[in-house]
Amino acid sequence: MKKLLFLAAFIPSSITLSAQKNLPWKNKKCAVSLTYDDALNVHLDNVIPLLDSLKLRGTFYLSTFFPGFYNRIEDWKKVARANRHELGNHCIYHPCTGRIPGRDWVKPDQDLSTYTVQRMRDELRMNNVILKMLDGKIKRSFAYPCGDMKIGDSLYLDRKDFVSARGVEEKFLPINKIDLYNVGAFSVVGQTGEQLIEQVKYAMANNTYLVFLFHGVGGEHSLNVSLEAHRKLLLFLKKHEKEIWVAPFIDVTEYIQATLKK
Repeated sequence: MKKLLFLAAFIPSSITLSAQKNLPWKNKKCAVSLTYDDALNVHLDNVIPLLDSLKLRGTFYLSTFFPGFYNRIEDWKKVARANRHELGNHCIYHPCTGRIPGRDWVKPDQDLSTYTVQRMRDELRMNNVILKMLDGKIKRSFAYPCGDMKIGDSLYLDRKDFVSARGVEEKFLPINKIDLYNVGAFSVVGQTGEQLIEQVKYAMANNTYLVFLFHGVGGEHSLNVSLEAHRKLLLFLKKHEKEIWVAPFIDVTEYIQATLKK
C-alpha cells in the first residue's frame, strides 16, 4: 500500500487505475525507455552486455569531455553501429547551474549560469557533430544536464536541433500529455529491483510512458543502483515484452510525435 501511495503522487488525477482498452504504445500497455547518463565505463562494461544478451536497446546520453567517452571512443562507436543503441546528446562539458545549494561540485568554467544561450547552443551543436562521427545519424535527442533548462530566464534549447529532450520531472503521463522537449524521467538511486518493477507495473496499468534515468550501475557514480536491481528490472521487461514496448528514447518520442499528428 505504501508503494502505491508513493507512486500515486506522480500520477495525474485524470489517469485511472483501470486498464484502458485502447493501447497507444504499438498495441502494448506502456512504453519504457532505459536511459544512462554521463558516458560511464560501467555502461560499457556492465550495462551493454546485459542489454545485448536480452536483445533490449537503451539510450546513452554522452558528455564527450568525460574520460569514459574519449578513452573508449571505439567502444561507443560499436554501441551505436553494431549494437544499435541510441547515442544521445548530454553536452560536451555537462554544464550545470552552480549557484544552487549543494552544487559546490560544479566547476566555474562549467557553470551554466556563466554561459550565454549562444554558447550553449554552439556546444550542443558541436556535440551533435561528434556523435554523428560515431553513429552517422543526423536526428538526435537531448538530456538536460542536472535537469537545468534555462540560462537566467531564457530556455537555451533550440528545438530545431533535436527531435526531443529528456528532463528530470518524475511523472507518469499518457501519450497525449507529454511535452516532447521536457519528457519526465525517474532517477534511479539505490532502489531495489522490486521497487523498479513496481513502477513498470504502474505504467502498464495506466498505459503511460516510463523513462528510467540511470547513472552508476554497479558503481562509478554517487547516483548508483546495484547490478542485482538493474538486472531484475531488465529481466522483468524482457519477460513481459509482449505487454511492454521497450525502446530507445528517440524511437518512442518520434512515435509520440507521429501519433499526435494523426
